[in-house]
Amino acid sequence: MSDNPFVPFFNRGTIVLDGGLATELEAKGCRLDDELWSARTLLDSPELIRQVHSEFLGAGADCIATVTYQATLAGFRKSGLSHATSIELMQSAVRLTCEARDTFWQDRSNRTGRLRPLVAASIGPYGAFLADGSEYSGHYDLDADALYAFHQPRWKLLAASPADLMACETIPSLVEAGALLRLLDETPERWGWLSFSCRDQERLSDGSRLADAIRLCAEHANVAAVGINCTAPALIAPLLRVAARHATQPILVYPNSGEHYDARSKTWNAVGPATDWVAAAAEWIDLGAAGVGGCCRTRTDDIRRLHRLVESRTLHGDQHAE
Repeated sequence: MSDNPFVPFFNRGTIVLDGGLATELEAKGCRLDDELWSARTLLDSPELIRQVHSEFLGAGADCIATVTYQATLAGFRKSGLSHATSIELMQSAVRLTCEARDTFWQDRSNRTGRLRPLVAASIGPYGAFLADGSEYSGHYDLDADALYAFHQPRWKLLAASPADLMACETIPSLVEAGALLRLLDETPERWGWLSFSCRDQERLSDGSRLADAIRLCAEHANVAAVGINCTAPALIAPLLRVAARHATQPILVYPNSGEHYDARSKTWNAVGPATDWVAAAAEWIDLGAAGVGGCCRTRTDDIRRLHRLVESRTLHGDQHAE
């Protein structure tokens, strides 16, 4: 088994993740009101995917995630695509991301003070396939074996890809986490992280305890990190305190913008004041976050500010630099 690909970054300080890939694609004119969501752009606008990846890298992201969060073979088939085309689209998602990273890294001016960025193969929950917002509730009627069977085809494809690690994201339930950890165990040459969506200061979206999810991940050798994502920024600090008490792996946090997702209209709506990302991220790092980034409705400028924060702390050792 190879070394955890995150370790060189953690040895230097805090790793910076990317932000809302779908948000940036939508800002560039992509229509995402489709059950495939951001994966639709693999058909319609592949060059824009590469462009957004490049922009996140330019903003300072150390790790960029593929556009496969809502891409599944079952979803492509439901949209009328052949099995062969579905496989090619899944593979092309990783290829586009790796090409963006490799092109960025070929420019020596981008290497100053940086490590070669990582590519993470994004794996969303079953709720993302349903496209009904249930990744924020975990309320779908499948047991662990059925969830394992659902995730297995995509997992096998992405585990065989050139991605550096697997990113299981917005996991709303302990049962689904168990199914994904089973797949990770079956590919021991692969590292992956599990990141959970949470509904309050101590529970996952389905009501399971975050502490139990973190302890479950600790039982699996090739979990590169655990995380909390697509959760309101205001909840991150208390959730980090819970995670830090139980985690044996590094902790990643990449919340959404704080807006509320309306599953019927498939839109995000403001529910409070905007988050001061730099101030919030400084607190998250102080509370033990080994990696920071953004999820839905976060932009490249948020990642640029996070990168500047992390760079300042790394260079000057100032735990409260902004």
